[in-house]
Parts: sequence; C-alpha cells; structure tokens
Amino acid sequence: MSDGVMTASSTRRREIDAWFGTLRPGMTVALSTHINSDGDGCGSETALARLLAQRGIHARIVNPTPWPAMFAFLLGDDIEEASARGTAALDGIDALIVLDINDIRRLGHLADTVRSLTIPISVIDHHVAGDEPIGHIAVADTAACATGELVFDIAITLGLDITPAVAQSLYAAILTDTGSFRFSNTSPRAHAIAAALLAAGVNPEEMYRRIYAQVSVGRLQLLREALASLQSEPELGLSYISVAAGAMERFDITSEELDGIVEHPRSISGTRMAMFFRDLGHGKVKVSFRSTGTVDVQQFARRYGGGGHAKASGALLTGALAEVQAQVVADARAFLHDEQVPADAVSVGVTA
Repeated sequence: MSDGVMTASSTRRREIDAWFGTLRPGMTVALSTHINSDGDGCGSETALARLLAQRGIHARIVNPTPWPAMFAFLLGDDIEEASARGTAALDGIDALIVLDINDIRRLGHLADTVRSLTIPISVIDHHVAGDEPIGHIAVADTAACATGELVFDIAITLGLDITPAVAQSLYAAILTDTGSFRFSNTSPRAHAIAAALLAAGVNPEEMYRRIYAQVSVGRLQLLREALASLQSEPELGLSYISVAAGAMERFDITSEELDGIVEHPRSISGTRMAMFFRDLGHGKVKVSFRSTGTVDVQQFARRYGGGGHAKASGALLTGALAEVQAQVVADARAFLHDEQVPADAVSVGVTA
C-alpha cells in the first residue's frame, strides 16, 4: 500500500489544522448530526468524541433525534450521549461540531437554537452544501467516501491514536455509507482505510452481524407490504415503492429499520432512478432517491428542497401521499426523459 493512498490531501490537512486550531484542552464541545442519524453520522460522532478526548477536550453528543438502537454498540461509558436533553444539552458548550450535513435545516428542532449560537461552529462533511450551510470553519470534501474518512484524516493528521473503539466507529461509518463497499463512492482509499481499521482491531464478521444481521420480523413484514406497492417503468428506468402512514406502528419498528428498503427497487435490472415514498402522516411525505449510472438524483432532489449525493438523496414534501407520489413520479419521468440514455442501456423491469 503506497503512503500516498493513506495520506490526507494537502487541502484536507490545511483544513484540519485550521479547524483544530480553534479548539483547546479543557473545552466542552457538542457533536451533532442530521435527524434520523445513520451509520456515518453515528460512527463519525463516536470516533471523533474519543479522538478529542485524547487532547483533553470533552465531547457530548447532542442529536435532534434519538440515538439509533442498531448503533448503540458504538457508544460506551466514556461517551456522553445527551440527545434526550434537547436544546438544553447545548447550554455551557464552548463549540459546536456538526458532522455529516451542511444544511442547518437537517438539524431538526435544534436548528433555531444553533442559529442563535455565538460560539464557534464547525462542519465535518462530505455532502454538497445545502441552501443554508452551517458553521464558520469546515473540514469538507465531496470526494470523501464518507464523513468517517474525514474523521480518519483528522486522526492521522493530528497524530491521534486509532484505538479499537475508534476503529470500530470509523469502520461502521465507511461500511454503511459505501453500501458495504458496493456503491460508486467506494474508492481505492476507502478500501485502504478499511484495511487499516481491520489491522487496528475491527472484526468484520462481528460488524456485519451487528449492522446487517439483526433485523426484526416487523421489518420483513413492512418490506413485504412495501414491495407489494412496487411500480416499474422499464422504458424510462424508473422504479418506486411506498409505505402508508402508520405502517411503522402496525409492525412495531423504528425509522432506522427502513434503511436499505429503497435498494430493492434500485436493484431491478434497467432501473436508473429508484424512489421510496414514506408517508409520515400529518401531511408530510419523505422521499428517498437512489440512482445508477449517470443519473444525478441530488440535482433532482434539490427541486424539492432536498439534497444529498448524486447517487443517494432525499427530500421532505408537504401533501398527501397519493398527491406527492403522483407529482414526483411525473417530474421524475420528465427528468429521466431529458437525461441522455447510454447506448448500451438495457431497459428490463417488472410491474407490480
């Protein structure tokens, strides 16, 4: 493995040095991430909290939504997870560090309080900045496979110790955001970092079991219902599924158990854009967008105030499920029609 692959770029090193220059031993900082935090958000937070502790900086985690049960194993007695205290957990902090987002609206109920803060606010993220970016100092690079890659670079740039606990958190971040090293953001460096984390003590079989092999019966029952709604339009390469309001309560599952459901319509041969409509009730519908090939769903999601990555984005829309789905599907048809279809594209699908 060449040293060049494992060394952070000069731009990242400069950003890290500038960011860390705002922190001092003895400070108390809050770490936060987006609503319904995922493996990258949770893994990056827990890794960074332990890395900062090595420099005498106390970090407390303050997220806008509860910590996901599936990532509870990343927490330990050494980490203060204060999300349940809400905005009160931001009192008395010396700095705020936001990870895995750069749009303040994705901080949910914390957003208004964060807008009013006068302390240093920094961002560590690999997304395109949203319409209302957060923070004054950023360690940001859309070329990173995950925010966890940037936290790894913080560790190596500052000469911090990647302990087994830190390695486990970083591996969870990179594993989940690359789709188990299947998505197009899986770079040679992602594999090199994963190898370094394995060498630092990560057990890949145990990580697979904890993250992917502990689904509930309710999750499979909801998946069955969602797949019954499957629609596919092979001539355009569009596939989508939906879940009605109240389904999570009927099957006694949490929102984190919906992770990955959109991959089922994306897996249909010939699909270029896949969508998952989830009725949240109260006139709100969350839509997850996924793509293959050259289709940029981040560009598509932005028309609804959403965002994310070129291959994986989301948006929150107002309206009844049927109305939102009809409008978004119509927009997606026009969007895909205007996209250039590769000459060797194969349009094969099913209609359910």
